[in-house]
Amino acid sequence: MTDSVSKPLEAGPNEALRGFLFAFSAYGLWGFLPLYMKLLAHIPAVEVVAHRVLWSVPVAAVILLVLGRTADIRRALGSPRTLAMAALTAAIISCNWGIYVWAIASGRTVDTALGYYINPLVSIAMASLFLGERLNRYQIAAVALAAIAVLALTIDAGGLPWISLSLALTFAAYGILRKTLPIGPSQGFFLEVLILCLPALGYVVWLGATGQSHYQWSQLSDIALLMGCGPVTAIPLILFAFGAKLLRYSTIGIMQYIAPTMIFLIAVFAFKEPFGGTKALAFGLIWTALAIYSWSMLNEARQAKK
Repeated sequence: MTDSVSKPLEAGPNEALRGFLFAFSAYGLWGFLPLYMKLLAHIPAVEVVAHRVLWSVPVAAVILLVLGRTADIRRALGSPRTLAMAALTAAIISCNWGIYVWAIASGRTVDTALGYYINPLVSIAMASLFLGERLNRYQIAAVALAAIAVLALTIDAGGLPWISLSLALTFAAYGILRKTLPIGPSQGFFLEVLILCLPALGYVVWLGATGQSHYQWSQLSDIALLMGCGPVTAIPLILFAFGAKLLRYSTIGIMQYIAPTMIFLIAVFAFKEPFGGTKALAFGLIWTALAIYSWSMLNEARQAKK
């Protein structure tokens, strides 16, 4: 998932429908992603992330060739500042992927859903702190409710809900920093995985040399699953990028709750993860906060239109 969105175009009805279908497909694929990652639960998270990077490179490259955007990559490779920023965003998103993969394998999928619910609230709080954006009273109330939810989970567990907070913080930081890259979403994604592919390849080779790799011909199912990490990573991101260009920010803002809702339902009903009273309270507070935040966002969009 990403909130590094270029400015939407003024879309007509047909383009808006196309944009909705692109974005809905992206969020739907992200929502089903835990089912795929659960199949990889027996493989260490770092190895899964390494293959996720390696097999994303050819997928992203083909898409750039089809779109004719390779010149943007050549310019980016010649800019030390762009490369430095892309290396930073690549490091942050790889940490996010690692935590997500580990959490799914460890039976903590509910925590990942909570993290992605909290993410937009963390994003507006970080924008206020680091970008000087002013929050209205509804946004302040939404962030406060999220903070109360985190406090309730902390008291109940005897420690911070670090999985949820780590996912929310890394994704929010990624979204803010990603906006500083002077290239489009699909080009930026290719640049990030290109930067990550060297350490990822080195790690995979080291695993093979030490006999720890799951990428072995005696395990064809593991090979297929690890290779599939590329398409399941790259395709939703590219679909989202196309959809975001054709939709209003307010529409994208509401649609971003599709994926964590699907993840939550899969965690509780498919994976049978525990969902006690404190978590129910926390989710209730978060859902209320998101309702307030969404209403505020839609109201601002209406005011701006007027």
